[in-house]
Amino acid sequence: MKELIIATKNQGKLREIKDLLKDFDVNITSLAEYPDVPEIIEDGDSFAANALIKANIVGKFTGKLVIGEDSGLEVDYLDGAPGIYSARFSGADATDEKNNQKLIQELSGVPYEKRTARYQCCTAIVDGTQEITVVSGSCEGMITEDPRGKNGFGYDPYFLIAEYQQTFGELDPSIKAKISHRAKALMQVKDVLSQILA
Repeated sequence: MKELIIATKNQGKLREIKDLLKDFDVNITSLAEYPDVPEIIEDGDSFAANALIKANIVGKFTGKLVIGEDSGLEVDYLDGAPGIYSARFSGADATDEKNNQKLIQELSGVPYEKRTARYQCCTAIVDGTQEITVVSGSCEGMITEDPRGKNGFGYDPYFLIAEYQQTFGELDPSIKAKISHRAKALMQVKDVLSQILA
C-alpha cells in the first residue's frame, strides 16, 4: 500500500485530512512518524508558498508522496490578519485560546456587519522531489463576539457560517466536511491522487 505523508504535527488538521481522504487505499502518516525530518521554517509570503515549503522538505527527506497544507483565517477589518500567521497570531507561545483572545480583543467594538472573514487553505502535493500541484479552497464567514460550540479547533468556535447560523464549533462535522476551506481544497487533491494512484 502506498504511503501518503501529511506534513503536519497538528492533530486536528491531520484528523480532518484523514477523514476527507478515507476512500483512498493509502497508508496516511504524519510528521509524528518522522521525527528526524529537518526543521520546517514556514517563511513563505503566502499560504501556497508555505504549503510547498512543507511538502518539499518532507518529500526530499523521505522520497515519498507528501501533502503539505497551510491554512488560516483572514479578517477583512484587520486587513487580512492573522493570515499566514494564524497559528502564531498571539506570539511564540501561541495556543488556540491565546490566538482567539487576541482576535476578539482586536475586534472589540467592531459591529457585526464589519466582522467578515474567510478561512483559506492551500495544499501542495509533492512526490519525492517532484512538485505535482498546488490547489486552494476558501470558506466565507463572520466572526462572533463569543465562542460557540466545542467542535473543530483553532478559530472554529468564532467562525460563523451565515447559511447555517452556526459556527464551525457548532456545525455537525459532516457538514463542515463538505463546505470548509480544507474540504474544498481536498476535493481537488482527490482528483490528483486518483490519477497518481491509478
